[in-house]
Amino acid sequence: MGADNSTTEDMMAVDIHYWYNKFMRDSPSGLITLYELKAILGLQGMNEEANGYIEQVFATFDMNKDGYIDFMEYVAALSLILKGKIDQKLKWYFKLYDADGNGKIDREELLSIFKAVQAINKHTDMSPEEITTLVFDTIDKNGDGELTLEEFISGAQQHQMIMDIIKKTLDLSNVLKVIKSGRRHSV
Repeated sequence: MGADNSTTEDMMAVDIHYWYNKFMRDSPSGLITLYELKAILGLQGMNEEANGYIEQVFATFDMNKDGYIDFMEYVAALSLILKGKIDQKLKWYFKLYDADGNGKIDREELLSIFKAVQAINKHTDMSPEEITTLVFDTIDKNGDGELTLEEFISGAQQHQMIMDIIKKTLDLSNVLKVIKSGRRHSV
């Protein structure tokens, strides 16, 4: 087990080095704006839901709410995505999905996320409406049409299918692979 952990840490160190160089190359000022993030990810010209999702992702990574992602926020985001513990990731997903910040996720918020993700990743196994219904039918224990943080975390941890659906909402791996290969360029 120690060898596997070491290998994971080595891969993470290489990735962080790569992403640091990419960050400084794409943003020599040391700050990334929302527009620059969309350009780095090659996600300009997306539909309204996809734009809203990217804006929400940006807002959750902009921890000090100054309108920029600095290198420390960038590293924290990468670290969470690449090697964060599942409960940390679930809390972050909850914050991402809770667009109005009221501490609960309603059907419209979740539907909006799934529509955006489908527009970005082109996953079409199920419609966003079907996914939203499945999530609520499975983990909204009290049936009030809203998910609390506790319902969300417990439901995701108890139902692997829900966990897999949630993980897909931040699956930018296809975008990141294209970026790493150098085939996507900033505008």
